[in-house]
Amino acid sequence: MSRRDARVGILFAAPWILGFLIFLTYPLVASLLYSFTNFSILRPPKLIGLQNYHELFHDEVFYKSLTNTLLYVAGAVPLSTVVAIGLALLLNMKVKGMAVYRTMFFLPTLVPMVALGTLFSWIFNGDYGLLNEAFRRVHVTPPNWMGDPTWAKWTLILISIWGCGQAMVIYLAGLQDVPVSLYEAAELDGAKVWAKTRHVTLPMISPVILFNVVMGIIGSLQIFAVPYVMFPGGAPARSTYFYASYLYDNAFQYQRMGYASAMGWVLFVITLALTLIALKLSEKHVHYESS
Repeated sequence: MSRRDARVGILFAAPWILGFLIFLTYPLVASLLYSFTNFSILRPPKLIGLQNYHELFHDEVFYKSLTNTLLYVAGAVPLSTVVAIGLALLLNMKVKGMAVYRTMFFLPTLVPMVALGTLFSWIFNGDYGLLNEAFRRVHVTPPNWMGDPTWAKWTLILISIWGCGQAMVIYLAGLQDVPVSLYEAAELDGAKVWAKTRHVTLPMISPVILFNVVMGIIGSLQIFAVPYVMFPGGAPARSTYFYASYLYDNAFQYQRMGYASAMGWVLFVITLALTLIALKLSEKHVHYESS
């Protein structure tokens, strides 16, 4: 009976197991092997050892794209986190029609990235963009959002707020799990709104904050579609040329799949390192219900 149940269980799990082996495990192992080869897709791979990694760490464009990406992560993750928590706190109030407001703030996350890049290209255009036109109407000199290297990065950081609805929903779920008795105890001690938020709300949802921050770091390191649409070639002056864009160009434009595979594994190590750092720094600040 137990053997039959095991066979039936494996049979039902077989589609997932096959999908995991074919679409995840095989590409993962293959990319690691290709990272040690000179592979142009059109020709068989040729083993070259650590040459791709040696060249990578002497590549100026690699460092430029990595620096751009890390600066974006440093700006986008904290800003998106603060905005998402703020929206979740507002949408956790008991107000008539709150379901409509929650839907309105979540809907932007469903917009495809390519359409999003095209939309914001019109909004942030320096000559005839809607945002700069609004600045001119109030007699304020607008910045050149897409033409200045400094403002170009901030343009993408501001756009990252557009997709914080997904994190907002997760924060909202965490807020609804905070015991009401803690707020009542804080009110008896004379705590005001900010004190309750700081000493009750944030500590209680700290595991949720950690999860969203880690996911935000991972997602920001892989930013590709929006800058690829808005800033072709990383313009201006490669200030928006991110790591994923350089990896894509090496793989599909320069036909250097081995080099791109090496870049992918370096990105994996960087992502793992930043995740471990975030987990380590959070040990004294994240409070779990059982601890």
